[in-house]
Amino acid sequence: MANYFHRQLGYYADAHRNRVNSVMHMIGNPILFVAVVLPLSLLPVSVLGVKISAAPLLTIPALILWMAWDIIIGLAIVVISIPLLFAAGAIAIHVSILWVWVIAVGLFVLGWALQIVGHQLFEGKRPTLLDNPVQMLISPMYIFAKLFVALGLRPDLAAVLQKSSPPTPLERLHRPDGGRADVGKTS
Repeated sequence: MANYFHRQLGYYADAHRNRVNSVMHMIGNPILFVAVVLPLSLLPVSVLGVKISAAPLLTIPALILWMAWDIIIGLAIVVISIPLLFAAGAIAIHVSILWVWVIAVGLFVLGWALQIVGHQLFEGKRPTLLDNPVQMLISPMYIFAKLFVALGLRPDLAAVLQKSSPPTPLERLHRPDGGRADVGKTS
C-alpha cells in the first residue's frame, strides 16, 4: 500500500507546485468536506442502539483507507475530520433542512471554485482528479505530507514531494530570474 500511496502522492505533487494553489487547496478541501457531510448530518441512524447521523458513519471507510495508505497522515486526517463533522452536525441542528442544502451547495461551489481558480490561474495545469479520481482522496494527504515534511516530521516523504516534472510556463514566469535559467551563470 505504501508504494501505491507514494506513486499517487508524487503524481499529485507534480500538479501542485504553486504556493497560492496549495493554499487554495488547504482552504478548499475542508470546505468541500463540510459541504459533503453537511446533508449527511440530516440522516439519523442507529448503530448498536446509539443514535448518530450518517455523516460520521459514511466517513469511516475513507478514514480507514487513508490510515491504510499512511497511518500517520491518516490519523491526522481523522483528527481534523472530527471538528469538521461536529461543525456540520451543529449547522444541521440549528438551521432548517432547506438552509442545510443552501449552505451545502454554497460551500460546494466555493470549495470547487477555489480548486479550479488555483489550478487555472496559478498552477497552469488541470486538476489531477480529471485524469484519476483517486487523486481526490490524495489531496488531503498531500496537504498533511507537505506540513509534516516542512516540520521535519516525515523526511521519508520529502523525496516523493520533490519536483520531478519540468516547470510550466506559468511557473517559469514566477521565478526570480524571470524564467531565464542562464541568469547569473558564467561561461
